[in-house]
Amino acid sequence: MFDTVLIANRGEIALRVVRTCRDMGIATVVVHSGADRDSAAVRAADHHVNIGPADPHRSYLYAPAVIEAARNTGAQAIHPGYGFLSEDPDFATICAENGIVFVGPPPEVMARLGDKSTARRIMADAGLPVLPGSREPVGTADEAAEVARVIGFPLIVKAVAGGGGRGMAVVPDAGALLPTFRATRATAQAAFGDNRVYLEQYLAGARHIEIQILADAHGNVVHLGERDCSVQRRHQKLVEESPAPRLPAELAERLAAHAVAGARAVGYRGAGTFEFLVRGEDAAFIEVNSRIQVEHPVTETVTGIDIVREQLLIAAGRPLDFGQDRVHRRGVSVECRINAEDPARDFAPCPGTLTAFEAPAGPFVRVDTHAFPGARARPEYDSLLAKIVTWGPDRDQALARMRRALRELRVEGPGVHTTAPLLAEVLDEPDFRAGRHDTTLLDRRTAP
Repeated sequence: MFDTVLIANRGEIALRVVRTCRDMGIATVVVHSGADRDSAAVRAADHHVNIGPADPHRSYLYAPAVIEAARNTGAQAIHPGYGFLSEDPDFATICAENGIVFVGPPPEVMARLGDKSTARRIMADAGLPVLPGSREPVGTADEAAEVARVIGFPLIVKAVAGGGGRGMAVVPDAGALLPTFRATRATAQAAFGDNRVYLEQYLAGARHIEIQILADAHGNVVHLGERDCSVQRRHQKLVEESPAPRLPAELAERLAAHAVAGARAVGYRGAGTFEFLVRGEDAAFIEVNSRIQVEHPVTETVTGIDIVREQLLIAAGRPLDFGQDRVHRRGVSVECRINAEDPARDFAPCPGTLTAFEAPAGPFVRVDTHAFPGARARPEYDSLLAKIVTWGPDRDQALARMRRALRELRVEGPGVHTTAPLLAEVLDEPDFRAGRHDTTLLDRRTAP
């Protein structure tokens, strides 16, 4: 096992990894920008290294500075968290060239899965269901029109290198195809440095279901069940839960089998998530997230498995010490993401200094956060302040505890708004309470 792990991230996920490393007796190094020098993760780490200014391109995304910090501190491995360099195969290759273990899948696997069009093709060949769409990236308006003629409308244009809800746009009809195609290519180039896009049939009124898997270097692959992530705004998740409500057991088992087959087909290693759209009994593969997910705590809560710990053990070359028959889920867990955003202004970010922050507590409440009084929600970074996770022996009790937790949460600061009040309303939506919600829930709430 590693003596020292460097954490190439910030915020709640950096603190989350520090805590598991401490449980395992592993020393930690947290790299940080100048803006994060007083962060909770920096305070908790054994060592910290300033790698640049607030601009993430000159700090958290600047691979040479991260590698230098690892070499200078004797870190044998780098845990990338999520976002930033976590799905960058070039960074994983640089780690290997410097004798540092990247906590994640091999770079060649990340490269294949990071190219969403390639991933779609690989999974289709492995027998996973996919929506009708282009098998290769679409480069011209004429090609886009031809694909659209075959698959029909509505359809969705997706960036090949996209992720995190960015680089995708729905096209309702033929009149919107050309401007949306051009705009998405421009967005993809600006956001990812890659303007390639592909087209896929858009499944309106579907649920977003994902399967958590773990795979080691010894041929063992297990799944940890499914999560429902259907409450979204602009394709980004706000509420997640496990197990997925009202999902037939046979369909859940089928999705899990697809995920395991897909992981084997691509030679996956580490923790990963296979995402699907589900409508009725029909399901279709969307993509693979080759990293730990923001919403991993709900799976940890119902399985009792520390996913970060398993990532580190797998990266160290250890085989999984449990098989599928030892994965058991108990009860229901729900997570709400508390973002520094104003839902009344189309979820505009609300950076500012927190004059007060009081996290909820009590029975079966977990809060993953890097916030504290005096901390600043910064405009340079993601707006996530905290993740509130509750558990109950059934869904009603898990949701009752979440309602109580949201009432207890206190976040104050000049100009700072959060998603908490909206999420409290969502929990009381009739469709959500009944487990009948899909990815259009928030759109329907805000429709005139």
